[in-house]
Amino acid sequence: MSECNCSMCRKKGYLHLIVPKGDFELLADPNALSTYTFNTGVAKHYFCRVCGVHSFYIPRSHPDGFSVNARCLDEVELDWFDREAFDGKNWEANVHTIR
Repeated sequence: MSECNCSMCRKKGYLHLIVPKGDFELLADPNALSTYTFNTGVAKHYFCRVCGVHSFYIPRSHPDGFSVNARCLDEVELDWFDREAFDGKNWEANVHTIR
């Protein structure tokens, strides 16, 4: 699990768990989601149309997977995961360090 210090992740409290597309299963109605893209337009950020929670997105660093916000997983303790800091303020210089 990584904790990014970019302005978006910090303000949303996002804790990243990268999941391969084949291991991701959306259990809610996809029509309840809206998509947002910014800057390069590559990453696709999904959020709930009802409550606005940003639970997952397709990241620019891993377009073949999803980044799931660990804080949005029910019945999951955050201390189950090792937490790694990621310098997202300097994304371009550090993207190669993301596993």
